[in-house]
Amino acid sequence: MTMIQLFNYAGVFVFAATGALAASRRQLDIIAFVFLAAVTGIGGGTLRDLILGVPVFWVQDPGNLLVCTAAAFIVYFSANLLESRYRLLLWLDALGLAAYSVLGAAKGLAVGFDSTIAVVTGILTATFGGILRDIVSGEPSVLMRREIYVTAALAGSSAYILLYKLSVAPEIAAPVAALAAFSVRGGALYFGWILPNYHKPGRTDEELKRDGYIRSE
Repeated sequence: MTMIQLFNYAGVFVFAATGALAASRRQLDIIAFVFLAAVTGIGGGTLRDLILGVPVFWVQDPGNLLVCTAAAFIVYFSANLLESRYRLLLWLDALGLAAYSVLGAAKGLAVGFDSTIAVVTGILTATFGGILRDIVSGEPSVLMRREIYVTAALAGSSAYILLYKLSVAPEIAAPVAALAAFSVRGGALYFGWILPNYHKPGRTDEELKRDGYIRSE
């Protein structure tokens, strides 16, 4: 199994687990666990393959569906042991984002597209499954949280492409790029890193504090 294949299965499993965690927070049945796990685990990769015009990865390798199902059952029987399922969901999502940002970029390059398209496919692969999960389950959208999210996927896919252009072996480039993405997203979760937000000119400091643009002392 190559490093990229390993990242694929790891990304599918971790993202699928976040979908199952979302189901556990809604106290749904096992079928809903499997459905949300599959939607989250394969959603980003499906969109990527459709855009690239290549066979959808889980149709070629149904083992990905088995990985989603396994993640759903593991979470179904263990979620009650967790104190903060939403916090774990966010950190597992960060791991999945890191793996998928690399996988999506590598897939874009592998089928012959240039670096710009590969960055886009990396971002879509890393973020779309989580967005679908939150829409379907009614969770607060990770995309709308103030902490850095898409930027972390951008960091991972860009780092992989840069290392690829420098002829670094995929066995080294993939984990280094994934670490870059996870470090950015992890820093956002732990330290609250954000990018400057737009705000309407002329608003008072009190209004900005109320809406979270200025941190209160």
